[in-house]
Amino acid sequence: MKSSAKNVKLASVDDLFTTEESRADDTREKVVDIPLSELHPFKNHPFKVKDDEAMADTAESIKQYGVLVPAIARPDPEGGYELVAGHRRHHASELAGKDTMPVIVRDLDDDAATIIMVDSNLQREELLPSERAFAYKMKLEAVKHQGARTDLTSVQVEQKLSARDKVAKDAGERSGIQVMRYVRLTELIPELLDMVDEKKIAFNPAYELSFLKPEEQGQLIVVMDEEQATPSLSQAQRLKKFSADGKLGYDAMSAIMSEEKKGDLDKVVLNSDVLKKYFPKSYTPLKMQETIIKLLDQWQRKRQQQQER
Repeated sequence: MKSSAKNVKLASVDDLFTTEESRADDTREKVVDIPLSELHPFKNHPFKVKDDEAMADTAESIKQYGVLVPAIARPDPEGGYELVAGHRRHHASELAGKDTMPVIVRDLDDDAATIIMVDSNLQREELLPSERAFAYKMKLEAVKHQGARTDLTSVQVEQKLSARDKVAKDAGERSGIQVMRYVRLTELIPELLDMVDEKKIAFNPAYELSFLKPEEQGQLIVVMDEEQATPSLSQAQRLKKFSADGKLGYDAMSAIMSEEKKGDLDKVVLNSDVLKKYFPKSYTPLKMQETIIKLLDQWQRKRQQQQER
């Protein structure tokens, strides 16, 4: 009888001396310390990393306790790692004088990495309109690449979410339409978008202005500076209509932007140089205001007494 020894597969040394638990452990994600210099920012990262008070507090916390929540990164084909989540922690670690930071390394494709990057930052309380705009745009494109539609089962109705509705649901926005209104802001030129972030232009007028051609937006900046005014919603809508009709030139912009807004008609402006004639030099604007209000209250009571006689 022939030996069947050649069909016997011998266990490797590794198999003999490792347990099933240890082999499973090899597949689990691990937190590793990676040099800060090897961690690169995510391509087109839409969130601003600012050296503000919150950043200083984070740096001080890291200096004392280290980074408590690991960042997430993926291998960079050109060397090092691309940060997916943890850009603020990375910068704070630099400010704290650290050389490394804890990171979970994952193999992620572009779409999965984009979604994690956006979702991890949308949890922040204070986000600029421009940050939301570009973040929603990036996630919307990633979700579309992954399949465009996602099932959502409800007690009352089973429906499929469009990509924009999924982005809205994940971000806590009231509708997919609002997501698209934010995405529309990415069509603004940088100067106008900065004014939206600085609250010099309100969201709704900014949405309307985003339909102007880039060269028209640039010209609008000049007119706004000349008139020392920013568009109201009504003015922005008319600017958009003139642009759609091919009639938005310098003269049309100037005519629209030179109008007095309804809010301006309701205002009473007292020049400080005029007021200073009636107050001591030591009076601050706030003290002047308080005194004027008291005098007006006295005047009103006197009028009421005269009317009652």
